[in-house]
Amino acid sequence: MRKTWLIISREYLSRVKKKSFVIITLLIPVLIAGMLALEIFLAMGGNKETQHIAIIDHSGLFSGHIKNGQQLFFTSVTGPDTIDLASRYQQKGFDGLLIIPAIDLKNPHGFVYYAKHQLGMGPYLYITGQLDKIVENNRMLAAGIDAKQLESIKSDVNLLQPGDGTHGSSSGHSYATTAATIAGYVLGLLTYMILLFYGMQVMRGVAEEKVNRIAEVLVSSVKPFQMMIGKVVGIAGVGLTQFLIWIILGGVAFLALSPLLPGATHTGNAAQLSGAAAHAGTVAAILKALPLGKLLGCFLFYFLGGYLLYAALFAAVGSAVDQEMTESQALTLPITLPLIISFFIMFNTIQQPNSPLSVFASLFPLSSPLVMIARVPFGVPWWQLALSMILLVLGVLFMIWIAARIYRTGILLYGKKVTIKELARWAFRKW
Repeated sequence: MRKTWLIISREYLSRVKKKSFVIITLLIPVLIAGMLALEIFLAMGGNKETQHIAIIDHSGLFSGHIKNGQQLFFTSVTGPDTIDLASRYQQKGFDGLLIIPAIDLKNPHGFVYYAKHQLGMGPYLYITGQLDKIVENNRMLAAGIDAKQLESIKSDVNLLQPGDGTHGSSSGHSYATTAATIAGYVLGLLTYMILLFYGMQVMRGVAEEKVNRIAEVLVSSVKPFQMMIGKVVGIAGVGLTQFLIWIILGGVAFLALSPLLPGATHTGNAAQLSGAAAHAGTVAAILKALPLGKLLGCFLFYFLGGYLLYAALFAAVGSAVDQEMTESQALTLPITLPLIISFFIMFNTIQQPNSPLSVFASLFPLSSPLVMIARVPFGVPWWQLALSMILLVLGVLFMIWIAARIYRTGILLYGKKVTIKELARWAFRKW
């Protein structure tokens, strides 16, 4: 046990002390905080490109009905100036010119927009949306339909679900499904990235020690099984340390950026303030709808279980690699394929959390680290969660046993290209 602990300490400290670890650990939260700050900046009205657009309306149906947007301002032009405005609109101080022909409401076409630069997708959709709305209103008037009465008939139904934290709320909105969907995507994607990234680190570490003949020195005083467990657990500690630092720095970044939202009061823009408050209220409601304690506990369990399961297999593959690291690409396919398949099943699980495929994949040890963590926000029966955890623990023990048998043969084997078939023979042969 003491020797295994020494290997764990060596693997942990040798990686934590590297400059690359410090840089990556600090850089990722900074990048995420920067992205959030940029999003808030844009949401609060930063980087605005205002455009003043002249409108020549030959139909007489649109003038005065096209509403200004946050970045688009419309001016209807009439009289003699409209004759040569198409060639001189920039001299008149306009950024663009919209010409509306005398249209047939049944088949409206012939709208033309002149500008030095093409419209971006946002302004394009805004202008066409305004034109469509005005055409629809005129069609309703022609058909004798009251637009206001039709608008009052429309309904927006929300489902209140048990446990979503919205009972008794005056707003009437249910955030349970939204919260579960977001949490499923985020936790599933994070688990997938962590398992793949740190599993590959284990494989590269084992392969490098074998190629550099360091393994020969270690094996002379430590059993191969102890050596593999020490490397797997040591790198797991690095991952947990990094993840814990990210949580702390993420919390600090969130607290630092949150005052930017109420900062809209200084802009004098009531719409921006209302939007920021609504956004903050929505985020708070979504977080309230999540079982955060249960989510965090399950995430840590499935992260550790999934990591130990896949890292042991990656270590076994690393021990079989000789001089050419490219050999590992063919050997890692049987390991990464279940992970990739589980990743795609995870997306289906978020849409149908209780389908037969989702339930099976959340119980099967090779896929449960991704699929079950995506099901948990939607609510999982306790017996399925318990069975999934038991099967994952048994799967981890079985995979470590298989990997150890491959590892103790492959770590000291040189000068031979190993196939998947030979790895299977090492795993199940009698000693």
